[in-house]
Amino acid sequence: MSDVSIGMVGLGRMGANMVRRLQAAGVRTAGYDRSPDALGAVAEIGCQGTSSIEELVGTLATPRAVWIMVPAAVVDSTIEQLTPLLAPGDIVIDGGNSHYHDDIRRAAQLAEIGLRYLDVGTSGGVFGLERGYCLMIGGDAESVEHLRPVFDALSPGPDGPPRTPGRSGAPVQEETGWLHCGPAGAGHFVKMVHNGIEYGLMAAYAEGLNLLHHANVGAQGRTVDAETSPLRNPEHLGYDLDVGAISELWRRGSVVSSWLLDLTATAYVEDPQLAEFGGQVSDSGEGRWTVQAAIEAGAPTPVLAAALFGRFTSRGEADYGNRVLSAMRKQFGGHVEARG
Repeated sequence: MSDVSIGMVGLGRMGANMVRRLQAAGVRTAGYDRSPDALGAVAEIGCQGTSSIEELVGTLATPRAVWIMVPAAVVDSTIEQLTPLLAPGDIVIDGGNSHYHDDIRRAAQLAEIGLRYLDVGTSGGVFGLERGYCLMIGGDAESVEHLRPVFDALSPGPDGPPRTPGRSGAPVQEETGWLHCGPAGAGHFVKMVHNGIEYGLMAAYAEGLNLLHHANVGAQGRTVDAETSPLRNPEHLGYDLDVGAISELWRRGSVVSSWLLDLTATAYVEDPQLAEFGGQVSDSGEGRWTVQAAIEAGAPTPVLAAALFGRFTSRGEADYGNRVLSAMRKQFGGHVEARG
């Protein structure tokens, strides 16, 4: 049993599974959530459920460590609740997807009253309980070292994927699945870029599979009129492809194989036509922040930017602009808009 205890504020899909993983590793936990059902679920595996943040803080050994796993919009208000209850030397950890600018501000504000702050970008989703979480950490080294048992318990450890060719000797920190990336904000900066890359990877798979889905357009016939571009060689696009089968095929020996492709193939097994999905893709902020940081740094990220804008389009945000295009075509050429 570790001598470090940790309080978890927010016991949703991520927070609850993190508590389960910590408990299994012998790290003592206490949890708070507004949902009685969420508290009851973690109590069954030994986590001390509490009815308030005040009670949560009171259960922790000093220096207290409180991990906040709530939406970015309510992190500041949660910290405001915590601050009067904590003492100098205590540690606040934000494991959600906050903007790294906010981390820099929070760390400075909390330091003025003797509190320490870590930003921990956490990747692993609903599979983290089994696979472990990839942790990208920003903040002071002393706090990171104090919480080493927590990070070791949450991360996959050195026995995850095969070792990278060329590495030898004892595993270094990043090979265990967690890394102290730098000072305040560094953890969420790295996680921000991680999620921006995720947008790009997802978009690349989606665009490629969409092309496969449309590979039989030549066999379907096409309207013959002045408003429709003709297919010069319809016989070149007459393939009726099983996209789900191809996603499964690519998992085996292909250079585009990945865990993300594994999950995509699973989605096709569960719903071969993807009929339950409307195709409106949300963005929770990290992709936007990645592109903004790239502009400030002068670092080209055209793929990540295109993936972000693709999400906006999926939600109908391009509809008005498309209407403008139709209106202009009618004005300069008398073109009649095609109706789907």
